[in-house]
Amino acid sequence: MPQSSHLYIGIMSGTSLDGVDVTLMSYQQNNINILASQTYAIDPDLKTALLQICASKQVSLQQLGEIDHRLGQLYADCVLSLLSQTTYQADQISAIGCHGQTIYHHPHGHYPFTMQIGDANIIAVKTGITTIADFRRKDMALGGQGAPLVPAFHQAIFSEKTHNRVILNLGGIANISILFPGQSVTGYDTGPANVLLDGWIELHCQQPYDRNGNWAKQGQCQNRLLEQLLTDPYFALSPPKSTGRERFNLAWLTPQITGLTIAAVDIQATLIELTVQSIVNELQKLSPTPNLPCELIVCGGGARNVLMMSLLTQYLPDWSVTTTDQYGIDVDYVEAMAFAWLAHQRLFNLAGNIPAVTGAKSAISLGVIYPALTHKETDHA
Repeated sequence: MPQSSHLYIGIMSGTSLDGVDVTLMSYQQNNINILASQTYAIDPDLKTALLQICASKQVSLQQLGEIDHRLGQLYADCVLSLLSQTTYQADQISAIGCHGQTIYHHPHGHYPFTMQIGDANIIAVKTGITTIADFRRKDMALGGQGAPLVPAFHQAIFSEKTHNRVILNLGGIANISILFPGQSVTGYDTGPANVLLDGWIELHCQQPYDRNGNWAKQGQCQNRLLEQLLTDPYFALSPPKSTGRERFNLAWLTPQITGLTIAAVDIQATLIELTVQSIVNELQKLSPTPNLPCELIVCGGGARNVLMMSLLTQYLPDWSVTTTDQYGIDVDYVEAMAFAWLAHQRLFNLAGNIPAVTGAKSAISLGVIYPALTHKETDHA
């Protein structure tokens, strides 16, 4: 049975692989309080191995198993480190919701699947906290895309009867949750965000990301290249739709710039325009509820990119463009909070998906429960 503490921990390591976000929150009757949050580094060799898997789409069974184990240990260590900075103990936490690390997402074809790794058994045993993981595959078993899953959480905490709101997450991939009063909640991945920007600056400047878009600011968008990139078939798909690093990566970009004489900084400027334009194009297709103001509320690492935010503001003059910081929720931890919330939903057998978002046949409680060991089991372990 769920504990009565209403405390949950969420773990998220996203497409960008820029760290493990962990948050501890209380959740009761749609009231959320953030009690502690921290981002932890991923060991460089582990990050390199994960990037190689995602890029090559090949891995030995031994390597896959070992990385799965290492991620489970890393996630557990992050949880224990966060708790050590608080006055809370493991037995006060109802559950951990762990997204895991996506290494492949393939929602189409005869055998659609998604694969997140990071052994939840290790997390549950090492932390002593019931852990819930594997959130996406039940939705896919019901014919859905398994993504995005955050719109249900966004609806729970951001829905407002007097405003048209779109929540934009700028992680490795950009996704939107559309919360218009009187309309069904929808949402989907719009396309690449930081995954291309981070990869390109890492390749040319040996920097993990373009802080504030400072490098891109020095370049000039190449409109012809931008138009070509926007012809990718993904952008023309109707929702529900989802994507990831397995599609949008430097291997996708390379053949489109081969033979072109364009400075690396100009390509960075073009990539940031690609992210913004693909988002703006989707927002312009929407039909907001009449006579209500429109708000774009941004979260994720890209919300700290000053250039990206200024471009969104420039291209969306009829929208108020803000971040979740202005609503008391740190932009870096919204997704980790979402998986803490999904853990709550699973413990109480409440729906975690929205069929109109993912395309699943029905709403259902998502995730697999890995119970913490009982005292008796611990004695025999």
